[in-house]
Amino acid sequence: MVWLVLLAFAAAAGWLFRQRLRQWEDRKRAEEERFAAFMAETSAAKAKAAGPMPLPAPPAPAATPAPHAADGLAQQKMLFEAAHKAGEAGEPALAIQLYGRLLARYPATAFADQARAGAAALKKKLVKT
Repeated sequence: MVWLVLLAFAAAAGWLFRQRLRQWEDRKRAEEERFAAFMAETSAAKAKAAGPMPLPAPPAPAATPAPHAADGLAQQKMLFEAAHKAGEAGEPALAIQLYGRLLARYPATAFADQARAGAAALKKKLVKT
């Protein structure tokens, strides 16, 4: 009789573990889909705002860096706002990834201090849960 109870307990524990694993995978997949949709939406909006693509400019000499600071600033702001909104929406893992991506691509950004502070606060929040 004890063996039957132990067997039933093991089966229930296995079933519960499998359910939790499926839920985690579903949440992960949904998070990736939301991120992909967000990136597609923002790139489409950026392409729409830019209008038709201009002809490529002739390459600049090697000594002169290409001026793309305005484009970089827009990308930085977009990453920062996306991370902030993800944090507010209850997606701390996604927000931390976006803050990390911002800091990795633009280490000297004007948003660096705010991004580090936001990531640290979200990490603390993520550890609590």
